[in-house]
Amino acid sequence: MPDTPIRTCTAFRGDIRLANGPLADVALAVKTVLEADPTATVLVFDDGTGRAIDFDLRGTAEEVVARLATPSAPAAARQAEVPAERGRGRPKLGVVAREVTLLPRHWDWLATQPGGASQALRRLVEEARRNDGGRGRTRQVQEAAYAFISAMAGDREGFEEASRALFAGDAAGFATHSRSWPADIRAHAESLAADALRTG
Repeated sequence: MPDTPIRTCTAFRGDIRLANGPLADVALAVKTVLEADPTATVLVFDDGTGRAIDFDLRGTAEEVVARLATPSAPAAARQAEVPAERGRGRPKLGVVAREVTLLPRHWDWLATQPGGASQALRRLVEEARRNDGGRGRTRQVQEAAYAFISAMAGDREGFEEASRALFAGDAAGFATHSRSWPADIRAHAESLAADALRTG
């Protein structure tokens, strides 16, 4: 079975980075802070998407960790899409049946391909991924960094200019326009955006 990347996140208490790491570690750090000060403002961001996430911190530390170990709602939804009674496909290989909408001429072309429509579509997707040149990854990184800075720096000086620099891949411009932001916010934004920003 392939290794699943560990999902990580980062918690901020106000403008200060509180914790970073696997979900369970960060959740327990947040729980400790909120138990000591229930009025504390803590935001947690998924490092993969840059979006804010919530933890269910009720109960003991063990209960919190156990809840995080259960499949997420999106994963459960993906599993629910797979029919219980499988006829065609290769479920042991991770093949998932979903709806694809194409024009008649696309279906006509797929029907002429060796191996059938499914194999042709898989081949086209793999080829597109190989020829992507990293553009898809760059876009994901930019969107994650933008989601984070929108939440944490959307009303700060230089936000619009820093956003433009982010999507232009301009590291120097991003650094210039974000220099007045709190150090931890700026550092985390630069970390999220690192693969999308060019220097020099």
